[in-house]
Amino acid sequence: MSDTHPLKDQIALLIGIALETVAPDAPVSLEIERPKNPDHGDFSSNAAMQLARPLKRNPRELAQLILTELPASPLIARTEIAGAGFINFHLTPAAWHGIVRRVRTEGAQFGRGDAGKGRRVLVEFVSANPTGPLHVGHGRQAALGDAICNLYAAQGWEVCREFYYNDAGVQIATLANSVQARARGLKPGDAEWPETAYNGDYIADIAADFLAKKTVKSDDREYTASGDVDDLDSIRQFAVAYLRREQDLDLKAFVVQFDHYYLESSLYTSGRVAATVQKLIDAGKTYEQDGALWLRTTDYGDDKDRVMKKSDGTYTYFVPDVAYHIAKWERGYERAINIQGTDHHGTIARVRAGLQAANVGIPEGYPDYLLHTMIRVMRGGEEVKISKRAGSYVTLRDLIDWTSKDAVRFFLLSRKADTEYTFDVDLAVAKNTDNPVYYVQYAHARICRVFEEWGDTPAALDAVDLAPLAAPHELTLMQRLAEYPEVVAGAARDLAPHLLVHYLQMLAGDFHAWYNAEKFLVEDTATKLARLALAEATRITIVNGLALLGVSAPEKM
Repeated sequence: MSDTHPLKDQIALLIGIALETVAPDAPVSLEIERPKNPDHGDFSSNAAMQLARPLKRNPRELAQLILTELPASPLIARTEIAGAGFINFHLTPAAWHGIVRRVRTEGAQFGRGDAGKGRRVLVEFVSANPTGPLHVGHGRQAALGDAICNLYAAQGWEVCREFYYNDAGVQIATLANSVQARARGLKPGDAEWPETAYNGDYIADIAADFLAKKTVKSDDREYTASGDVDDLDSIRQFAVAYLRREQDLDLKAFVVQFDHYYLESSLYTSGRVAATVQKLIDAGKTYEQDGALWLRTTDYGDDKDRVMKKSDGTYTYFVPDVAYHIAKWERGYERAINIQGTDHHGTIARVRAGLQAANVGIPEGYPDYLLHTMIRVMRGGEEVKISKRAGSYVTLRDLIDWTSKDAVRFFLLSRKADTEYTFDVDLAVAKNTDNPVYYVQYAHARICRVFEEWGDTPAALDAVDLAPLAAPHELTLMQRLAEYPEVVAGAARDLAPHLLVHYLQMLAGDFHAWYNAEKFLVEDTATKLARLALAEATRITIVNGLALLGVSAPEKM
């Protein structure tokens, strides 16, 4: 298995052998690229141009020397020197046939690598406070986080999915007061209804279950309501457990699971916050002013120092964040990735400053952040802003109920995280090729139908001769298949699942073009079997890619 382009690796090896004679001691970083213009070959190298200056030679002359020493290979049909000294490689069809064999041999392992073997990464995402249903922004986080975890696992990393949430503070107090008001028979619009209360119908549901003294289970805990409307602490604990259960039901519908839940309150009860503050004081990175304790975050590039402990004795919100990330590091996660909304941008500098100031061996730039924008939802040509369930916003469950889990995941992953995105509900339910997830899944279903018509199993293709695969559409499709391992590695490295979404759309497009241009079940047995092998390799790659995105590959549509 490899996380790079298999043919790039082989061409780099051939060039490396030639350089052992042409320039044995000269420094060169081999870069093998795919030319934008296919007339310039399948791959191109700038090795001669890199060597020109240190060797004080003309790059075109060096390119010719490299080609003279290049070992013969059945992969290469011809080579040429272009421009200032680029070496272009035109490959034989047999080179691409090897890709088909590799995909079919590796199966579900095709595209997976081992770059992260022996390394651990913690991905924190969703992390919604239990004050209401998950909104569409949480949905974008859930899709991003789960896909990134899958991509890292595909590169050999040991991955932990973590959900961190606040179970105390102002928002939770507002939740408790809202439920208490509902339990007392008040409703939004009443004169005594609290101005800051949450107005969604879910508040009434929590109140009704609280009065019924129901028991709810969430995470690894359960809580039974007292039914006493004057017992605000009981209301608070019941409401938090109730909403955590509801959030997990939404995430279950989205097929997202977490390995660990981390409560903000535990940072205080375990003494981690106090210990972190003491570390910062001992490191000489704090000072007192106006009755407050400040952290010298300007020492680490922040635009101003930040208050850690206010004059009333309470901590500002970034202090437990620092304690939490020290805990991540101490738990053995050399890499931590936080997926959050763009409204958290201001916390990045101060959290990283706190981690550096604590002087506990955490490297600069820890943790990594992936920030995403919110999304607009369009339905029936109009923007949807209100959900009866939530009272003020479209929920993740709304999107799933209106469309499907597959559509929501694919659509929310189809753009770079920090770009604005409009979710078109009508497009997501359309059963035509304008719908991008339908377009990709339909390619898989088409292949399954071909095999059903054929009536034999893919195993019958193991020894097939692939020589008949030489038509332009077939070469294009094989070239696309070869790109898959590199796309997966790049999507993981750059925290960019949208790269995989775009790849799958292009792969599906290449397949549909081939399907429409050629018949598969032709009379000529050699051609039929070769085309079926390529179709099977395409099916495997589509399944593998969709699985990393958390999207299914239906056999019939």
